[in-house]
Amino acid sequence: MKLRMALIAILLTAGLCHGSSSDASASATDLWHIAGTPTIISQEVRFTNAGANLVGTVYLPNTGDHLPAVVVLHHAGAATREADLYRHLREGLPALGFAVLIYDRRGSGQSSGSLQGVDYETLADDAVAGQHALAKLSRIDPAKIGFWGLSQGGWLAVLAAGRSRDAAFAISVSAPMVTADEQMQFATSNLLRVRGYSQEDVREMLETRRAWTGYLRGTNSRAVAADALTKAQSKPWFDLTYMPKASDLTDDPAIRRKMHDDPVAAVLKAKVPLLFLYGGSDPWVPVAQSMERLKALSSQIHDIEIAVIANANHELMFPVKETMQEDADTNRNAAPQSATYFILLGSWLSRHFPNP
Repeated sequence: MKLRMALIAILLTAGLCHGSSSDASASATDLWHIAGTPTIISQEVRFTNAGANLVGTVYLPNTGDHLPAVVVLHHAGAATREADLYRHLREGLPALGFAVLIYDRRGSGQSSGSLQGVDYETLADDAVAGQHALAKLSRIDPAKIGFWGLSQGGWLAVLAAGRSRDAAFAISVSAPMVTADEQMQFATSNLLRVRGYSQEDVREMLETRRAWTGYLRGTNSRAVAADALTKAQSKPWFDLTYMPKASDLTDDPAIRRKMHDDPVAAVLKAKVPLLFLYGGSDPWVPVAQSMERLKALSSQIHDIEIAVIANANHELMFPVKETMQEDADTNRNAAPQSATYFILLGSWLSRHFPNP
């Protein structure tokens, strides 16, 4: 106690001698703030694919060569590199000796192009183009570049690994191993229940969805789909269901493919180490069904790991009350909170690519 009081007296004396502040431009926290180690540096990276000019930032430790690297693919609601969802990657992975490329998705931020009519393969190839841009940097090991993605990005990460001629790995977080149609049936049913709608409302919604997707797959007519959507769009739950109004009904083949693409086929094509992580309280993805399908593949894939993080939701957060809220602010601020997730991600990468 005497020592602490003496130190305070010295500081007060220094303050009296030099005025109220030795540096008027310095904040109070500057007195104890120091930079983290290793220092993280960044540089802009530009690359092109399928008519889009893509712009991103690579984050890497300030020392070291032959670095392994991760290319980040996008959650549907987090299209730019500034999203909080990617903060743990750009800050945490360089500390483990990894470089991280996060780019603005085509049609967002500084990247040109559009998502209109773009299929999943093109989005995966955007990431592969980013991989090859990274491989040209002198401090990156071209043989140790892989992909990470969450939600839609998780499935795209696996798809990119299978489409790349020289990918090293893929990490898929919260990505369903069912078709987009099956996943949205699961998610919208939960969404209506969370918002207080009845089981009858859920049944009506699913019937409408089946009429719409039946038209997309060619099993019923456009008239049947339009009639079902017209009846449903006056319901108070309609705007929660991610279905189009009858006047916006489309037969875009890209949408048809997206609804029915099988993610298991992409897993089998990716001949690289794979890590699948899920939240145990995810209302958007049928985790139990996805786990069953992945476990069934384990005999065919030599290096695959699967884990479920207890009590974590779709973004690996711990919400007190799940509302399945989806808006610009929510998507911008969502970020993983689970320590278990961070440990599993970091340990898997470090085991596969140990520091030299």
